[in-house]
Amino acid sequence: MPFLDQLNHWARQQPGAPAIEVGAERLSYAGLAARAGDALSDGDGIGILSLPNSIEFVVAFAAGIAGDRAVAVLDPGWPAAKQDLVRERLAAAGPAGRPGVAALVDGDPDSVFLYGFTSGTTALPKAFTRTRRSWQRSFEVGVDYFGLDRHDRTLAPGPLSSSLTLYALAESLHTGAAFVTLPEFDLAAALACVADRGITRLVVVPTVLRMLSERGLAGGVNGLSLTRIVTAGARLDPETRSAARRFAPNATIHEYYGAAELSFVAASSLRPGEVTSADPTSADPTAVGRAFPGVSLAIRDEAGHDLPAGEPGLIFVRSRLVSNGYAWGDDGEAFRRDGDWCTVGDVGFLDGDDVLHFLNRRADMIVTAGQNVYPQEVEAALRSLPGVASVIAVGVPDARRGSRVVVAVLGDPASSGADAGLFRRAAAAALSEAKRPRAYYRLTALPLAPTGKISRRLLAAWITEGDARVTALD
Repeated sequence: MPFLDQLNHWARQQPGAPAIEVGAERLSYAGLAARAGDALSDGDGIGILSLPNSIEFVVAFAAGIAGDRAVAVLDPGWPAAKQDLVRERLAAAGPAGRPGVAALVDGDPDSVFLYGFTSGTTALPKAFTRTRRSWQRSFEVGVDYFGLDRHDRTLAPGPLSSSLTLYALAESLHTGAAFVTLPEFDLAAALACVADRGITRLVVVPTVLRMLSERGLAGGVNGLSLTRIVTAGARLDPETRSAARRFAPNATIHEYYGAAELSFVAASSLRPGEVTSADPTSADPTAVGRAFPGVSLAIRDEAGHDLPAGEPGLIFVRSRLVSNGYAWGDDGEAFRRDGDWCTVGDVGFLDGDDVLHFLNRRADMIVTAGQNVYPQEVEAALRSLPGVASVIAVGVPDARRGSRVVVAVLGDPASSGADAGLFRRAAAAALSEAKRPRAYYRLTALPLAPTGKISRRLLAAWITEGDARVTALD
């Protein structure tokens, strides 16, 4: 598999049950199986999907991975030049012709069915590949861990071109559950779905979770129907966790750390009625949970030696859920194998209770005057200051230091008596001199990628280009 055999099973067992809802458009399990079956074709090369969220996307995705065929899912928001580069590379990487299929069935479990993409420093994104078996194994452990069943109605309002949303779609179809998304992200429309469509499960990045929770609480919309919230892509900060708990008091909040290349790595859960301290990750801004079921963790130095508890190093994962690696763009650093162990270069440590602490994505590391600075550590030192809703640390070019650490905050610090001086004093009390920000800015909007995640790269561009959404904090 990953899910076509199951799709056919549910089309027989519950033909009229809702499978997909995209805005006002709806399709039953029988309807989805029929339309995807009608869309089968021989085609040439790797199938390419570059569509916004729609019924057409889901039909084309299901038909495109039938048999042993593979699909590349492109972000439809990419500029035309970027799309063309990826298409050219796919044409060179793919087989001369796609194998023909006569039925909507899953192919060889060890065959590649998906080309996904991760952002990089070049115009051409890195392409990783996934086998059917890797997602099958992920379904086996993930469905049980997150408690998904066929009676659930999952809302995942992010783009289907993102790994988080695409996987939520696939696991819902595998389980016989209903999957709900939006043609494009709209906060009011997402809240309306929660309120009016019996949504039981929410799959979002933390930024979107906070916006939904705060807007819902302010507007009198509650998430009482929600029994589970699944969030990933960034650390769940205490303010977001608190807002989500008040918005959806009946929901278990699942937070996991992972990577598109690695799948699930570590996770934690906060159940209804539990105080925040019951969650082993909640008291520490870097803790992301214990190893996901079936996953082993190790922290190693650059030479590959295991490090003791509490000492930061590269996070290595041993798991049957990982991807094949890169079809192209592999620099030997972004995804590495050492026997059965893999790493994407993320930095963290394991504490004495085997809780994983995530410190930094390799690409986010700020190197200033020869010193490595983890932006998450800087953010944690300033997050609790008055008037601060969100804080983001980033490195911007500096002729003398290479990069300098700066911080931008969303909120209204001035209304609470906070100014740049207060931020500097807080940084001096919590951070070594090399890690202290050299400038502070106020944001009027969060720098978000299309997936809803915070984009440090976009923030750095706003600062260096003098964007009106960023102003110096006096």
